[in-house]
Amino acid sequence: MDPRPLTARFTLFIMTLLFGACTGTYQVREESRLNPNTAQAVFAQKDRWVDRTLSGMTLSEKVGQMIVASIEGQYRGNNDKEFLKISRLTEEGKIGGIMFLKGDVMGAGMLANHFQSVSKVPLLVSADMEKGVAMRLEGATEFAPAMAVAATGDSTLAQAMSAVIAREARAVGISQDYAPSADLNINPANPVINTRSFGDRIPLVIDMSSAVIDGLQSNGVAATVKHFPGHGDVTVDSHKALPILEGDRQRLDQYELKPFRAAIDRGVMSVMVGHLAVPKLTGSLEPASLSKTIVTDLLRKELGFTGVIVTDAMNMKALYNGSNLAEISVKAVQAGNDILLFPPDPELMHDAVVTAVEQGTISESRIDDSVRRILKLKRWLGLDRNKLSDLTRLQEKVRQPESLQLADKITRNSVTIIRDRNHLVPLRLPLNGQVLNIVLQDRQREENSRPFAEMLGRNHTVLQFRLTPSSNEQTIQEVANLAAGASAVIITTEVQATNNSILSKLSDRQIDFVHTLPSRLPLGTPVILISFGPPYLLDEFTEIGTAICAYSSSQQAEEAVVQVLNGEIPPAGILPVTLRASQP
Repeated sequence: MDPRPLTARFTLFIMTLLFGACTGTYQVREESRLNPNTAQAVFAQKDRWVDRTLSGMTLSEKVGQMIVASIEGQYRGNNDKEFLKISRLTEEGKIGGIMFLKGDVMGAGMLANHFQSVSKVPLLVSADMEKGVAMRLEGATEFAPAMAVAATGDSTLAQAMSAVIAREARAVGISQDYAPSADLNINPANPVINTRSFGDRIPLVIDMSSAVIDGLQSNGVAATVKHFPGHGDVTVDSHKALPILEGDRQRLDQYELKPFRAAIDRGVMSVMVGHLAVPKLTGSLEPASLSKTIVTDLLRKELGFTGVIVTDAMNMKALYNGSNLAEISVKAVQAGNDILLFPPDPELMHDAVVTAVEQGTISESRIDDSVRRILKLKRWLGLDRNKLSDLTRLQEKVRQPESLQLADKITRNSVTIIRDRNHLVPLRLPLNGQVLNIVLQDRQREENSRPFAEMLGRNHTVLQFRLTPSSNEQTIQEVANLAAGASAVIITTEVQATNNSILSKLSDRQIDFVHTLPSRLPLGTPVILISFGPPYLLDEFTEIGTAICAYSSSQQAEEAVVQVLNGEIPPAGILPVTLRASQP
């Protein structure tokens, strides 16, 4: 280890943060007859660098390769507590990767370059970028959620999107994306997947997932299909408690597992295992991520996956109870996972796994198997040859005009008419007509829905009013009176999930108001219901004959809906999930 103090080393290194070159070649040997950007090619190779690096590691360093620690993607100075901790763990070989949380592209790039510079073995730098690098880091391109991408019906757009994500990620120094989600979102009450899924139709989900995998991996970023064996048919958020997938093996083979089989066949480099119980497979409520039956027997052996297996975040309450990190860390390794992601205490996790090996609970050869796969992935990523990013050119590579245009195109093409029984779209109003925009909220906090009204107001006179769960009868009546005098009523909402056909957190007053609104208005008054979230709520209010879904509450989605209402663009989206009342 370099004997100079960390602060001195960082000061000396700060200039290289901006000038490290990244010229990695992302291919295995040319003589391979397989696509070099697939797990089948990468993990079948014998590699001298991998063997030499593995043989030179201590047990402590080997275990460190399996741990990916989290850090905010912001540079706060070299005296920042988290910066110093991650720097020390990196130097000591107690972590093998970092995962960026919220931050900005330049700050994250500086951190990635610094941590790479003090690491003996190149780090695997990763992030959850389902909607683009901007999902985590400001300054990059923001894309629509997966369900919106699927609603375009165009997998070439999905591939183009993921190519942009990969190029922006590598510019920052990120080389692994925890995407795509191959979960089939069959359950409208799903509070954790929902619009993160491409839908509930197997061929569509496979097509879109394959396009994302290709776009990422052909541009030098490892894709990670998730959340094995399928997180779509649950009603519990695994960040808060343990979800239970009730399907038996026959059901899983026919449904949940199909997108994962397809992703493995496609050559996805990594699979993330979810924190959910599958009792009909395991015979218990043991989370899939800790189950040897699921991780090793099913995923590794039966499905033949040869790449890197990563757990979902180890700090999630489906797994972690505040005091059991050592126990679940050992179990996760025993189950067959290669990477333990986002532990609340990386050093405690490291020490627990090292102790388990020293005591014979885990064999060192088991650790070697995982480290060899991790090193092969790093080798394919070119990290052994160039692990630094040239941040002097960062702004030339992120949030470029053509990337923003692609994001806008996806959003515009995703706007979906769920039904339009009275042919209200495009919206035609009398001269000086007034639109009442009712914002239906299921949470008390203020939500930023004002831009939609302002954009709609470019062509119409718009009055906006909010209904929250605390709105009383007097407020409800006031809104009803305003609606009765309006030329048109547009209800917008961002409600995320429903539960057993009862809207999750809406009050009875809110629900009754929407159900009865058409009957309270003068005959012929246009009423339109718009979801800036998942489409499931639109199934709850079939009294409203015109319903539109935008899948996202981004400003781009609001602009696209306004353009549809004004007749400026056609509503081209195709519903990617099954609703009861989806007939136009």
